Amino acid sequence: RDPPGRQAEKSETACEDRSNAESLDRLLPPVGTGHSPRKRTTSQCKSEPPLLRTSKRTIYTAGRPPWYNEHGTQSKEAFAIGLGGGSASGKTTVARMIIEALDVPWVVLLSMDSFYKVLTEQQQEQAAHNNFNFDHPDAFDFDLIISTLKKLKQGKSVKVPIYDFTTHSRKKDWKTLYGANVIIFEGIMAFADKTLLELLDMKIFVDTDSDIRLVRRLRRDISERGRDIEGVIKQYNKFVKPSFDQYIQPTMRLADIVVPRGSGNTVAIDLIVQHVHSQLEERELSVRAALASAHQCHPLPRTLSVLKSTPQVRGMHTIIRDKETSRDEFIFYSKRLMRLLIEHALSFLPFQDCIVRTPQGQDYAGKCYAGKQITGVSILRAGETMEPALRAVCKDVRIGTILIQTNQLTGEPELHYLRLPKDISDDHVILMDCTVSTGAAAMMAVRVLLDHDVPEDKIFLLSLLMAEMGVHSVAYAFPRVRIITTAVDKRVNDLFRIIPGIGNFGDRYFGTDAVPDGSDEEEVAYTG
Repeated sequence: RDPPGRQAEKSETACEDRSNAESLDRLLPPVGTGHSPRKRTTSQCKSEPPLLRTSKRTIYTAGRPPWYNEHGTQSKEAFAIGLGGGSASGKTTVARMIIEALDVPWVVLLSMDSFYKVLTEQQQEQAAHNNFNFDHPDAFDFDLIISTLKKLKQGKSVKVPIYDFTTHSRKKDWKTLYGANVIIFEGIMAFADKTLLELLDMKIFVDTDSDIRLVRRLRRDISERGRDIEGVIKQYNKFVKPSFDQYIQPTMRLADIVVPRGSGNTVAIDLIVQHVHSQLEERELSVRAALASAHQCHPLPRTLSVLKSTPQVRGMHTIIRDKETSRDEFIFYSKRLMRLLIEHALSFLPFQDCIVRTPQGQDYAGKCYAGKQITGVSILRAGETMEPALRAVCKDVRIGTILIQTNQLTGEPELHYLRLPKDISDDHVILMDCTVSTGAAAMMAVRVLLDHDVPEDKIFLLSLLMAEMGVHSVAYAFPRVRIITTAVDKRVNDLFRIIPGIGNFGDRYFGTDAVPDGSDEEEVAYTG
């Protein structure tokens, strides 16, 4: 440990650096957002002793939309946008503004910063004294970048390293990405490799004044990466500025679009968004195309099973759909429906003939469950309300949970919590979510299960209420997943709420306040 005098000195230096960073903020022009951010809901979960818990953060795109083919693979290559420019030019901010304006839920933001090469001990020592050039093409692992981008464009899953700028090293954990409709790849050397350029469908160069870039870099490195102002300036003059002049600025001529003033140029960003939308429509990858496809009058899939609408079932639906129903009654009748739903779902499990001896000494030809184990997996938070009903009818059932939320800054859905029993790949899995509107949350959860080697035909998706759009989306992407519900409603409105629907199940069940934009919390922290 540092002696007291040294600790005080370090504390004083840190305070000075924070003060310097705050002073730098005043030198920067205001960032024009151009678009008000979409409001997103959040989910809460209880901390329980995990049977198996991921230590890494895994990122998934918003499931597989309806334009995947019958084999569950992407029918069109994703549209890849490259964002180049100098260090601290505002590339990431521009990328986020594009994502926000696109309003497409299936977007992956891939940063070149994740692909710095692993440093040797000698290079680590140089980096610690600001004597290593991180702004040189040789600092990046282009082979890994290219292979990763190729797989993402094909809709395949990839593992992306997580880079720690404070230690100049890769962390042990990696994050998992799945391909999307739009991939935004940003980095200072985004256009520095010929093979990489060929993978980019659109190339944008963010051109920002050098003084602004320096101020931004000072602020970022001091406040976020624990650097001191003298070291940042030394590194800038020795490596950053010369590398920009030699390697980065010349690539501006390769760009399809140059954005002067970076994120402050909302006009340029609007034009980019319009162009991307037109490209997506040509490739039939736009949200509008998806919604149109989902709303066509297709017959409901054979993998769907709807609980028979008896007067009793319809009576319970009448009660829980009524906005005047008290919370106590809502919970009571929801639980009754859950019990009926799970009992119905169990009839689809495999059974085999078996003979038992009765107390009267007679043989009885019956049926026995032919599987190894039944596991329930709830999509937090509303899905966990179905767990007691499952436990009531399945003795010794194992329970897992999944929590997925959208990153407010990047717009990327992220797997925040995963607790799955060991050896789940051998089980029949009952995946529980109380409402399914677009199917995005359910599809993400299915992909998590597939990622843990659960066979698709052993997954049973259970929901109290589904929209036709969600049914088609899930069935089209995962044709062997069994979908079981108590009712299917026809429509989804512009806020992706089921019409006539049931409202926000989680808020009504737990007695929490409704979210401002009215989006279904069950769609796991984002709409789409």
